Amino acid sequence: MRCVLATLAVLSWFGVLAESRAEVPQAASFGKTAAGDPVEIYTLKNSTGVTARVMTRGATLVNLLVPDAAGKSADVILGFDDVSGYEGDGNQYFGCTAGRVANRIAKGTFSLDGRTYRLAINNEPNHLHGGVTRSLDKVIWAATSFETTDTTGVTFRYVSPHGEEGYPGTLSMTVTYALKKSANELSIDYAATTDQSTPVSLTNHAYFNLTGEGSATVLDHELQLFCDQYTPADDTLIPTGDIAAVEGTDLDFRTPHRIGERIATFDDTGAIGYDHNFVIKGQAGTLRPAARLQDPASGRVLDVSTTEPGIQFYSGNFLKGQVGKGGKSYAHRSALCLETQHFPDSINQPQFPGTVLHPGETYRHTCVLTFSAK
Repeated sequence: MRCVLATLAVLSWFGVLAESRAEVPQAASFGKTAAGDPVEIYTLKNSTGVTARVMTRGATLVNLLVPDAAGKSADVILGFDDVSGYEGDGNQYFGCTAGRVANRIAKGTFSLDGRTYRLAINNEPNHLHGGVTRSLDKVIWAATSFETTDTTGVTFRYVSPHGEEGYPGTLSMTVTYALKKSANELSIDYAATTDQSTPVSLTNHAYFNLTGEGSATVLDHELQLFCDQYTPADDTLIPTGDIAAVEGTDLDFRTPHRIGERIATFDDTGAIGYDHNFVIKGQAGTLRPAARLQDPASGRVLDVSTTEPGIQFYSGNFLKGQVGKGGKSYAHRSALCLETQHFPDSINQPQFPGTVLHPGETYRHTCVLTFSAK
């Protein structure tokens, strides 16, 4: 009898272990790059109906399915069905990790420790999102999946060598996506170290439409930003160096506004709509609310929290009807980005929060996406 009970106990233990291991995301093929490099994708699922898929090219968020008020799930971010789409002309940084320095650096130039560095000009006349051929959105990251008591996730790792895309220093980075098992919450945690002083500012560049990707417009969504100030910019979207109040302007989202309500104010500016950096209230380095996006049609709500000082609100002004997942068309202003970040061109703006990472320091950035429905 003792032998039977012991056997049952062992079988039960192995069953628990197997069940636990089953929740660790497994790699699947997502195709090969044009250069022949294999790309893998991982699927994260939880008990509340959220599914996130992340791939090794660009440490990219490919799918994000969340339930609406009726419990019906939809994929709320833009993207493609395989890696070839992400290598095509239709990809506008969909869901990727952007960097080494996200957003713009004026004229692709900065000085550090007595030396001037020149970067690619890929957003005339400026440098954008880390460069052209070896920016972080285009390289293959190593991946390790994991499971904890309350999360399931994937950690991506990449070492950018000294001089890659013109940046100094060998930069070692991790990006960790962690999905809560019993809550509609996806966190993105960034960390980086360097062997030389170098600027670092990483972000995720997901395009959201809470009705579902491929829906006609995002202009009927309502947005609230927990920001009293923004950084005015010139016609090339480089900040002037000033920090101005949103009060009395059509950039005032301190209370919810429909995105299409006042966007025409900016149609004839360099932003061609909304493409502005806002200063998040509270102490940078602490996790705090940055934005709330709500879709009246589905009832879905997205809350964005971050440790970063700023958030870039971009209204999809250059979406051009490219074909995305499932053959859906991504029309002009059919999705938006809420990029938690340091301010654009901070490396050339000493009055802004600094982006220079020194040897012995660790860069950290957390962004939390929390979904609900009402």
